[in-house]
Amino acid sequence: MLPITLQNTPWTLAFPVGEEGCQFRYERDGHPVLEAEYTEGTLRISALFTAREEALTLTGEAATGDRIRFVYQPWRMELYRNDAILDEEWPFGDPLFAEGTLVHCAGGLTLEPVPEKPAEPDVLGGFTGAEGWMPGCGVFVGDYMPYAHGDRYHVLYLKDRHHHRSKWGKGAHQWEHLSTADLIHWDIHPMAVEIDDPAEGSICTGSWICRNGKHWLYYTVRMSDGSSAPIRRSVSEDGFHYTKDRAFGFTLSDRYTGASARDPKIVQGEDGLLHMFVTTTLKAEGKGCLVHLTSEDGDTWTETDPIYIAPDANEPECSDYFAFRGKYYLIFSHHGVGQYLVSDKPFSGWKTPKEAKIPCHSVPKAAVWNDRILFAGFKGEGGYAGTMTFLEAKTDDNGEFTYIPVREMQK
Repeated sequence: MLPITLQNTPWTLAFPVGEEGCQFRYERDGHPVLEAEYTEGTLRISALFTAREEALTLTGEAATGDRIRFVYQPWRMELYRNDAILDEEWPFGDPLFAEGTLVHCAGGLTLEPVPEKPAEPDVLGGFTGAEGWMPGCGVFVGDYMPYAHGDRYHVLYLKDRHHHRSKWGKGAHQWEHLSTADLIHWDIHPMAVEIDDPAEGSICTGSWICRNGKHWLYYTVRMSDGSSAPIRRSVSEDGFHYTKDRAFGFTLSDRYTGASARDPKIVQGEDGLLHMFVTTTLKAEGKGCLVHLTSEDGDTWTETDPIYIAPDANEPECSDYFAFRGKYYLIFSHHGVGQYLVSDKPFSGWKTPKEAKIPCHSVPKAAVWNDRILFAGFKGEGGYAGTMTFLEAKTDDNGEFTYIPVREMQK
């Protein structure tokens, strides 16, 4: 069926790559609003929305005769070449092409339904050698959220395309999930948290906690319209398939800068309470901080004084916290560089070690696995996000860190 007009509903445009030049074009009021151009081995599809004047663009290598599918959903666009994904983008605002008219077609253009997503198994694939790994095909690994559960070391990470430039610079990050039982062989699990609402600009860094037999992921959502970022969560019965808890969500009080709130870290305290640390800024003081909230049930949260206030306006991001051999550690990053504080008390009395920086590339976070402190971070490749990197920390009598390579990853 030849699609003369399009609607703001899920659909797929399929066509074969023809000769160089325009493959198809939709116009509105005489202006292009959706078009595909093939030039010098590169296919480029541009779409306009009311949210921004700049088009969202998907690109990829192609050749004459390739079968192309452009899949549109109001919260996501995908570009496929011969059933392999080339690129993705995440819309916001009303699509101008919904009122557009097809004015040019090189031939073979058809309108098809969006394929149904099949149920996914716990493990989608695997690889060996995590040091220096990234998914490839235009996908990079961003902020990490390691955790240990049972005999496995898990890594949640931000899936990144375009080095944080997706969705007009909002990032459009989503949570991917890996795990290993030996630090050599790694399993790839279903995506843990994905964008499924155009209002979601990016799923920011957060943390995992297991309580009462359920797995909870807490995170903030960078909103597409720049409004205050809500703290939200997803839940799983098995730790591999997560569902958004759409009844849960709240924002910080007016004491803090709501739009920059991000990276909630959740821990179970020895006092029986849940503790949450959130990156933001104290408005009156103009200083970055980690807000400290507590909860008895994980549903209702109460703000207390910040657990950490930065010396300047820089916000301490991607916080982490754990106890190890009688010491307590608070970790955060300034300008992507990780650092830590140590204390003999759970949530106060922080001391700065002689060497506070953590040499694990960008925004390192850790999990205690088999009585070992294992940091995970990313090494940027051409901008934000890149490849995985790891580092093991040992502690001295004062609880301060020294670092060694992860021996299993040297093989």
